[in-house]
Amino acid sequence: MIRKNPTGDLPQIHESAYVDQTAIICGKVIVHENVFIGPYAVIRADEVNAEGGMEPIVIGANSNIQDGVVIHSKSGAAVTIGEHSSIAHRSIVHGPAEVGNNVFIGFNTVLFNCRVGAGCVVRHNSVVDGCDLPAGFYVPSTTHINAHTDLSRIARVNASATEFSEDVARTNVELVAGYKRLQNEF
Repeated sequence: MIRKNPTGDLPQIHESAYVDQTAIICGKVIVHENVFIGPYAVIRADEVNAEGGMEPIVIGANSNIQDGVVIHSKSGAAVTIGEHSSIAHRSIVHGPAEVGNNVFIGFNTVLFNCRVGAGCVVRHNSVVDGCDLPAGFYVPSTTHINAHTDLSRIARVNASATEFSEDVARTNVELVAGYKRLQNEF
């Protein structure tokens, strides 16, 4: 469902993107080329700041927002998902937040008030809260990273993790084309 927010902003969705019929895209959301938005995803840009303004939620080209993902923002803060990035099933991205290009965010992960640099892999059931994760870091499953985390103890992404991330992104771009072909059949 595509709908306006209370201030009248309507999502801008590139014609090449695929949005599942069960997804909800609300308000000041910009979805770029070849994006896959899966079943029951919710992307909602509807809260305003103290001055009544709001930054957009932007989903970069060739990225995928998988089943049950929630993307929202507090008080009109910006949320940006870079290009060729994957936000896996049931994750939450709550702004202010920025996810760089070529990033993989694993199942049930929570991102809040943070930046995740380009090429990072954040595995399943992890939390990144209140900090900036530099480019190329590998966060193991069930890790909690915050402003007090010693990032020197966090590993760098290896070739296997990068290959996995690229495969997920590539697979979901292929799904966009497949679902777009089927769109008028159901």
